[in-house]
Amino acid sequence: MGRILRRFAAASSLALSCALPAQAEPKHAIAMQGEPALPADFSHFDYVNPQAPKGGEITYCVVGTFDNLNPFILKSLRTTARGMMDTILGNLVFEPLMMRNADEAFGLYGLLADTADMSDDRRTIEFHLDPKAKWSDGQPVTPEDVLFTYEVFTQKGRPPYSDRMKKIAKLEKTGERSVRFTFNDLADREFPLIVAMTPIVPKHAFDKETFDRTTLKPLVGSGPYTVADVQAGDRIVFKRNPGYWGSDVPSKRGFDNYDKITIQYFLNANSQFEAFKKGLCSAYAGSSYTGMGPLQAERDFDFPAARDGRVVVEQFPLGIPPVVTGFLFNTRLQKFSDPAVRRALGMLYDFEWANRNLFGGKFTRTMSYWQGSELSALGHPASEKEKALLAPFPGRVPPDVMDGRWRPPLTDGSGQDRKVLRAALDLLQSAGYRIEGGALLDPQGKPFGFEILTSGQEEERLAALYQRTLGKLGIAVTIRALDGDQVQARKQRFDFEVLVGAGGFNNSLSPGFEQLGRWGSESAGVEGSFNLAGVADPAVDAAIEAMLNARAKDDYVAAVRVLDRLLISGAYMVPMQHNAGQWIAYWNYLDHPQKTPIFGYQLPTWWRKAN
Repeated sequence: MGRILRRFAAASSLALSCALPAQAEPKHAIAMQGEPALPADFSHFDYVNPQAPKGGEITYCVVGTFDNLNPFILKSLRTTARGMMDTILGNLVFEPLMMRNADEAFGLYGLLADTADMSDDRRTIEFHLDPKAKWSDGQPVTPEDVLFTYEVFTQKGRPPYSDRMKKIAKLEKTGERSVRFTFNDLADREFPLIVAMTPIVPKHAFDKETFDRTTLKPLVGSGPYTVADVQAGDRIVFKRNPGYWGSDVPSKRGFDNYDKITIQYFLNANSQFEAFKKGLCSAYAGSSYTGMGPLQAERDFDFPAARDGRVVVEQFPLGIPPVVTGFLFNTRLQKFSDPAVRRALGMLYDFEWANRNLFGGKFTRTMSYWQGSELSALGHPASEKEKALLAPFPGRVPPDVMDGRWRPPLTDGSGQDRKVLRAALDLLQSAGYRIEGGALLDPQGKPFGFEILTSGQEEERLAALYQRTLGKLGIAVTIRALDGDQVQARKQRFDFEVLVGAGGFNNSLSPGFEQLGRWGSESAGVEGSFNLAGVADPAVDAAIEAMLNARAKDDYVAAVRVLDRLLISGAYMVPMQHNAGQWIAYWNYLDHPQKTPIFGYQLPTWWRKAN
């Protein structure tokens, strides 16, 4: 915990050096746990079609707006154009040193860097840049670009990019095409992989002084596409770079198969879906944080193109924990500072009623942040290692969460289960609350209530359900419907009481550095961070640090389960529901690889069928 909490006493240094280091054997790939799954002579990832035809175009449709093309700055953080650097639609313009394999927990393979030399203690890592790597304007990618990236991110970038140098003791050029990172005591075992995944920007194409300003001018990157057309807030068009340097890199074979990619923006989900039905959009995966589910697949696709097979609706398997969505509390506010109050509020989401009446009984209750995996606390009594991690923080985890028995209350599905209401009221009364004149009063005698921000009809519907149940205990809830960009702006400055959806928390089988940004104390007060709940708990910090520094598998599992127990116990959000797998609808001129990796379908590997 100490390394995470202590203040940074001195700035790290950027240095140029021509001294050649003593080298171990560089490797084609690195992994968080164990060895990479694929050998050095692998030709492509297993979930691509390396012979996929190239050509044609695709139109992705999204809800929202954009006013900026630079994804690395705080201003317009949540209104940056999709596709510039995008985990769903593809990193079309900017690329990292190494690329993640979507079919293993956490393995990275060469991209801008063709090899990496990481010391056994992970205190240093040296990258050798692929001599073929070039920017879209034809200039080579150099070590100076890597150094510039970290310098400009530190001075002008947004979190988490602006924080990278805090864990780096030295960044130096060690050869014509190589750079070495030496880490300080703040770095953990995952951090070399975070560095490998950090996108690189060209020194010659950016002005450091103006880097933090929004821009709609096409930017130079190393990716497979360049920006062809920008209509602010409406659409952005990318065209294939015919001189893309990485076409034959093994980690990129089978990707980036279209000549032209258009990302079209819509103000709301209804207009997005109608555009898809008319053929203006090539694929539709749902517009909300929950994505498309089995109920929508069954209910909304009775239109001519779906009936005659021109539109295909398909479910893909997922091998990772489901996305966690729910009602998220801003614990920076006094009204949500007591975990007992949050737990009581968490008891009042009637999943059984929602599943029966809104979701056709097709959804599953979300209860754990790593549900369905060995990392989940559900069904697993705390091990001795877990108990040791929690020993400095007595009382943080209730007994039923500690022994793995905890589950949310099971209601009768009537929408007014009195036993659940009674249990929640008992918990609130134990915290000093009381009902008087039909209103719930806090310990100071003031009426207790809050506002839920929503964006879209589905969120409003879920908020109204929650509002109705809370009202039975005299809790005054208001619902404020805003446009998506307004909600994003409020999120960025933490100007909300309760969010519904909160964007969803995607969790993998290898959680790591991203958990600091979601739950770590240092991120709680950083504007634009993803710690929307404002979690600032030394126990959570300690669990994350133990997770990041675990060397053995059982130590890692123990640390993640402790984090899961703490998040469940802290009741920072009221988890709702999820559906199994992924659903997507697409026009039948698209095709995709036969194999689905554990992270689900990968849109950048799809292609357009030849006419």
